[in-house]
Amino acid sequence: MKTVEDYLSGEVLLIDKPLNWTSFQVVNKLRWEIRQAFKIKKIKVGHAGTLDPLASGLLVICTGKMTKQINTFQGQEKEYTGTFVLGSTTPSFDLETEINETFETSHINETLIYETTKQFVGDIEQFPPVFSALKKDGKRLYEFARAGEDVDIKPRMVNISEFEITKIDNLQIDFRVVCSKGTYIRSLANDFGKALSSGAHLSILRRTKIGDFHVKNATSIETFIEGLNFC
Repeated sequence: MKTVEDYLSGEVLLIDKPLNWTSFQVVNKLRWEIRQAFKIKKIKVGHAGTLDPLASGLLVICTGKMTKQINTFQGQEKEYTGTFVLGSTTPSFDLETEINETFETSHINETLIYETTKQFVGDIEQFPPVFSALKKDGKRLYEFARAGEDVDIKPRMVNISEFEITKIDNLQIDFRVVCSKGTYIRSLANDFGKALSSGAHLSILRRTKIGDFHVKNATSIETFIEGLNFC
């Protein structure tokens, strides 16, 4: 049974983030529940790596003095699984926005799909999505995007150590990716579509690992709160 001293000294919580929650909302919810359970006024709580609202999976949450380790956890390799949809793109590179273009796909076959993955293994240059929380001139990129303003985004180097196609079902491509900090799987989807001389967007994303932490060892928000009620 965890005590208030445990949370203040520092805990690493593995949470399986549900769809449609922001990482910030998860942190706020857990902070509030811990404060309520132990009748304390404040406690430090933070996460080691943002997940988009439309993504599910592993969030590493640090409390108390363990928040000092957040940068260490953020820098570790991450593993994702999900689905690309070929033949169409969206401005956000995922389902946050509507499809804006469709492309020919009759030339795409399984051999081409498997061969194209090889272009994205190793150190690659990647442009972050304009619909992202990165800051430029003091504003989040998505603020520019939602206002319809053009913004100059500079590419950055990321590393993809593994890129595996796990299933091909017509235009639905299931994948597994192991990558460095700062990699956008949405951008990978968009670039993958371009490399196929077509288009693609991300329809499903789940983070399964951060370093040695695995989502199979994570708990739901509801289960974590139930455990607090027994403290």
